[in-house]
Amino acid sequence: MSRLPHPPIRRTKIVATLGPASDREGVLEKMLKAGVDVVRLNFSHGSADDHRRRLGEVREIAERLGRSVAALGDLQGPKIRIARFAEGAVQLTEGALFVIDVSLDRDAGNVDRVGCEYRELADDVTAGDRLLLDDGRVVLDVDRVEGSEIHTRVVVGGKLSNNKGINKQGGGLSAPALTDKDKQDLKTAMEIGVDYLAVSFPRSAEDMLEARRLLGEAGKEIGLVAKLERAEAVADDETLDGIIEASEAVMVARGDLGVEIGDAKLIGTQKRIIKHARSHNRAVITATQMMESMIESPLPTRAEVFDVANAVLDATDAVMLSAETAAGDFPVETVEAMNRVCLGAERERIAQESGHRIHEGFERIDETIALSAMYAANHLSGVAAIACMTSTGYTPLIASRIRSGLPIVGLAHNPLAQRRMALYRGVISLPFDTSEMTADELNDRALERIVSHAIADIGDHVILTRGDHMNAHGGTNTMKILDINERHLGK
Repeated sequence: MSRLPHPPIRRTKIVATLGPASDREGVLEKMLKAGVDVVRLNFSHGSADDHRRRLGEVREIAERLGRSVAALGDLQGPKIRIARFAEGAVQLTEGALFVIDVSLDRDAGNVDRVGCEYRELADDVTAGDRLLLDDGRVVLDVDRVEGSEIHTRVVVGGKLSNNKGINKQGGGLSAPALTDKDKQDLKTAMEIGVDYLAVSFPRSAEDMLEARRLLGEAGKEIGLVAKLERAEAVADDETLDGIIEASEAVMVARGDLGVEIGDAKLIGTQKRIIKHARSHNRAVITATQMMESMIESPLPTRAEVFDVANAVLDATDAVMLSAETAAGDFPVETVEAMNRVCLGAERERIAQESGHRIHEGFERIDETIALSAMYAANHLSGVAAIACMTSTGYTPLIASRIRSGLPIVGLAHNPLAQRRMALYRGVISLPFDTSEMTADELNDRALERIVSHAIADIGDHVILTRGDHMNAHGGTNTMKILDINERHLGK
């Protein structure tokens, strides 16, 4: 008698930003049930108490649901903004002259000039530079700089209101990646127990290394995420690869990045970042405006569906929702739509085929075992899952760099490792305490756990990786192909 196929398991992870919308009664639990794998705490908004309360609620709900949900703290970074207008907003017309004066009173802006709290802006720009305000909706060309005054001509006009962001086309603004506010928020992130911390606007690997130094011993287990949103960060492969290697994950932050490098270069840069991150064994998140219309609509546009699907087919680890779930009218419906689109894209054959490192040699034993397991699983008929006994989550991470239609089960006793794996493409994190098990029991107990979660069934093969000494970092040195039979039903 033929068995029914296993229900599809979504491989691409969903990151959802928390905010007033998710604070509504019952919404957060519905979001987690709908498929959120990682929650984002945006330190650009809200207080430390807000973030502490929200993360506490996530932990309580996740435990009740039997889920491992990671928490990503996101530092604001040096977002460079104009100051304020006396009347709240002005209308700039094409061809008009407009001055950004870094010494102007912060509330004295008018149709002719406005202040800027980033005092170094006058030193960072010269005649001929192009400034993009409000995510590129207003475009100014610099004519000259006189002391504190940057004299510009309006190229693309429009409404300009208080505190809108400023980008320099092509990059080159010297603001440090970590502000005083970021350093305080970094301490808050450690105190409340985030699993990942995103650093905004890094220009080089050194910015990520500085964040690691600030985390110190107390924050050594926190994974750093580099938000790639400056032109200079992606200008050449050496800089990009340096930032990737200095981080545990990277984010394709398409808002500011698109403004700085231009829309025409953005899609190719997104694909390059994803490819480089995966080749360096790092996780990668694709973000910004993925389902922006669902802030006010219960359904995504077809363009948004294709955008999400394109990132999935590029093998991004995760896709991220921002205002859609933090402030939108349909946060649960947005997560449900994201889930549907990811599953649809993952059914395509291209999402399951891999040539990852097929012609390269390996230096680590655990890496060799992980990749060998994935190749065996992709070519042996009847394999339902790859299971990795792990203390840190590293072996499942390596395995997940290879495209596959099969789930990778990370079996870990450490709750932090379980949550960290929630970001990795195709990895299902399950608690697995080996401390009271004999060596002879390990394999059977692992298979029982997999069967109990409906990941595999009687007659399936499971490829298992483990080390001779459990809970030893980097100790994976064994791959076995196991068959599930009736004794693994856990009865």
